[in-house]
Order: sequence, then C-alpha cells, then structure tokens
Amino acid sequence: MQVRYKFWLEDREHVFGEGLFELLQEIEQRGSLSEAARSLHMSYRQAWGQVKKAESRLGQKLLLTRVGGETGGGAELTPAGKWFLQRFQLFKHEAGAAVEAAFQRYFG
Repeated sequence: MQVRYKFWLEDREHVFGEGLFELLQEIEQRGSLSEAARSLHMSYRQAWGQVKKAESRLGQKLLLTRVGGETGGGAELTPAGKWFLQRFQLFKHEAGAAVEAAFQRYFG
C-alpha cells in the first residue's frame, strides 16, 4: 500500500500547482514554451494560458519570451519564476517527506 498526494497553492483560487511546476521546469530546461508544452503533451495555447493565469493571480511575471525569427524565439523564467519553481520544489520535498513519515507511522 502507498499514499498518494498532490500539493498546490491557493489564494481564494488555484494559483500554483504541480502542472505549472512541471511546465516551468521544462521551460527552464528547454528554453522554449512550445518545446516545454510539446514535451508535456499539451498545446502551446494551454501552456501559455496556464502561465498567463498564474501571472495574473500572482501579480508577477513568471516568463520572459522572445519572438521567433532569424535568431529564434524562446522563453526564460524571470527571477520570480525561478523563485516560485525553487520554493515549490523545496516545499514539495519537505511536505512529501512529512506525508510519507505519517503514512509509515500509521500504516507501515
């Protein structure tokens, strides 16, 4: 038997969760919103919508984008985007360890 869980942040509505976390990780790794979306099997429109919705709810830009052309386009995380990515990863790790420990204590 195992415990399953998900974490997300709310401020009266969903602000930041696993999906956006994974998307930002992929953008950081690939340097492109479209490449990140493709790797996560989602449309570019869906990925862009997630980012814009989160930026609106957080009141901060998470991405800087460059339009394509001869030099190519791309996307990179803003300092706020990097901060949320790092903090959520640390939070997930610590909270997950606490959930796992409680699970072992009561069901292990």
